[in-house]
Amino acid sequence: MSKNKTIHPETVAKYNRRLWQIFVGFIVFFALFIVGISYGLFGDIPSFRSIENPKSNQATEVISEDGKILGTYFVKNRSNVGYSEISPNVINALIATEDIRFLDHSGIDFKRTFTIFAYAMMGKKQGGSTITQQLALNQFSEEGRQRNYLKRILQKFQEWVIAVKLERNYTKEEIITMYLNTVDFGNHAYGIKSAARVYYNTTPDKLTVPQAAVLIGLQRGITRYSPTRNPERSKERRNTVMALMVKNNLLAEEDFNAFKTEDLNLKFNAATSNEGIAPYFRAVVKTEVKKILEERSITKNGEPYDLDRDGLKVYTTLNYDMQVYAEEAQKEYMKTLQAQFIAGWKNRNPFKDKDMQIQQGIRRSDRYKALKLEGKSEEEINTDFNTPTRLTIFSWKGNIDTLMKPLDSVKYYKLLLRNAMMAMDPKTGHIKAWVGGINFEHFKYDQVKMGTRQVGSTAKPFTYAVAIENGISPCFTVPNEPVTISTPGSPDWTPRSSGTIPGPITLQKALANSQNYVAAYLMREVGPTAVVNEIKKMGITSDVPAVPSISLGTFDASIFEMVGAYAVFANKGAWTQPTFITRIEDKNGVVLYESKPIVKIAMNEESAYVMTRMLRGVVTNGTGWRLSGKYGISTPIGGKTGTTQNNSDGWFMAISPDLVAGVWTGCEDRAFHFVSTRDGEGANSALPVFAGFMKRVYANPNLKVSKADFEAPKDGVSIIIDCNIYNNPNVPEPSETERRLGF
Repeated sequence: MSKNKTIHPETVAKYNRRLWQIFVGFIVFFALFIVGISYGLFGDIPSFRSIENPKSNQATEVISEDGKILGTYFVKNRSNVGYSEISPNVINALIATEDIRFLDHSGIDFKRTFTIFAYAMMGKKQGGSTITQQLALNQFSEEGRQRNYLKRILQKFQEWVIAVKLERNYTKEEIITMYLNTVDFGNHAYGIKSAARVYYNTTPDKLTVPQAAVLIGLQRGITRYSPTRNPERSKERRNTVMALMVKNNLLAEEDFNAFKTEDLNLKFNAATSNEGIAPYFRAVVKTEVKKILEERSITKNGEPYDLDRDGLKVYTTLNYDMQVYAEEAQKEYMKTLQAQFIAGWKNRNPFKDKDMQIQQGIRRSDRYKALKLEGKSEEEINTDFNTPTRLTIFSWKGNIDTLMKPLDSVKYYKLLLRNAMMAMDPKTGHIKAWVGGINFEHFKYDQVKMGTRQVGSTAKPFTYAVAIENGISPCFTVPNEPVTISTPGSPDWTPRSSGTIPGPITLQKALANSQNYVAAYLMREVGPTAVVNEIKKMGITSDVPAVPSISLGTFDASIFEMVGAYAVFANKGAWTQPTFITRIEDKNGVVLYESKPIVKIAMNEESAYVMTRMLRGVVTNGTGWRLSGKYGISTPIGGKTGTTQNNSDGWFMAISPDLVAGVWTGCEDRAFHFVSTRDGEGANSALPVFAGFMKRVYANPNLKVSKADFEAPKDGVSIIIDCNIYNNPNVPEPSETERRLGF
């Protein structure tokens, strides 16, 4: 018979004490462990400062005058927004999907944590991290989520510590805002602001329920649920997110039923410097911002600002709609003009006697430079350029992937027309549109500010302006015949002319029809030094030699300079410095730089007004007639066409009370040009781009661009500008002196 063993009460008490000691010891150890984590004994943890200002690089934004983002400079394309700038649809989708008890827990959802084990026992996975914990994890930006099991456990406890600290020091709104500003949405979009722009070309506050569901759905797999790579999966995930919103009473079921059949309806805008609006302008702005900060010794705690990482905001003068219109006008017309250009060379060899230009093109190419860096000899490089290879080349129908000799691609690009345009408000100097070239991906060189070309007949108004300032009337009649000008120490100069109107002609008619002999006549009257002085007062900084031929535009200048100069006519004689950056702020909104207008008087108001009338005559009765006659723009616009020797450059300069613009067209190399003046003159190669731009501008009443005429001086005009007065039989014919002075 067995005996029952009796456990002594003291033994039970002893075991109980031991268990309690172990339990209490574990609690103390765990508490010390957590305290140690909070003090960084097991590895650095992010500070509040780093959480508020995450390590992930923040993109610098370039902003239009109407508050729209033109583009960004970035290593990581991330921009921050405030809670009020985020649509409730995004907040609801995030909470329903990632953390339904977000508003109730204190950083750690223990109920959800314990259910993980139950799901794990059933062979299922469930995320156990709250939004606050995910925000905490995002702060380990360099190493991310640990792959090693033991290290991941330690990191999990670190997340807990950070999450609790976050909940104690920030509101729920601040936490969810910080989270949405840090997460990766794929396609170089970091943060909800960048994601809204990249995927839907909108702002976070305007995101609809389906759009918000697509973006939040990405958090379960950026590649797997990418709307650009896997649209069907993205749509399924979107509907799952919306179903969770319904389940948690954050979306009405009838709305879900309406939304779930919709397409993704992306408006994808890749986050690259090549894509998007105003790429040439943004490139110039980046260089200019660096220059401004350096020249003014503006630093971040003694260190230079990094535009790709420091999240600056650059406020510009560019008008978003006008920029779109300028780019559309260029693309629309240049397709037609390129076809004209190629047709003109039919049955001709455009490369005859152009070996030097082709060799220059080869040596300037990226391919040549790369081969030289590889140590290739000239013979090897020549072989490479004559060996067909796969190339992607630009065309107005889109990029073309083709098999082509690199040498042939050089020739192809030599015959590709380039075009650039700038538009500016003459009163403020604010630049409204800037198209620096035809395609930034293929041709990085900016033709608005960086490039200079011979200006041709667009320089004639400068000589006329000096004559007007000297009291000569637009109605002064001169013989339209060859003029020879003698300059001490230089050969005599006699200009050539084509399309000469025979007989005596008024200055008004001569400028309207771009008569070379009359421009030379005026140059002989006023002298080259006076004209150069005028040109410099009007803001042209390029070298302009004091020689008679500058009356016909034999010097080079940029579109940027020429638009600034023509603005003097429209702005009552005052030159206002062309401006495109108004303010630079750091990521916290602190103003680092603010521009101040620079205004100088270049000519008297009366002379400027007379010039507006003469330039209007170019459009109404001269070489610029197509603006109204062909393109139907009959508003008070003045202008001047320009065509250089061999039709290498085509220009059109235009002035109105609210906008002054310049357009240039030509090949990269002046040796390649239009065969006929009919096609190559500025009236055909440049004016139509401006016409397409202005038609779009006038069609948008929100731009408030005036169609009014130029304002006459308050004190009147003493110079006679109505040349028809001399055709009145009741008015006696004036003497030459009287006609010259406008009496």
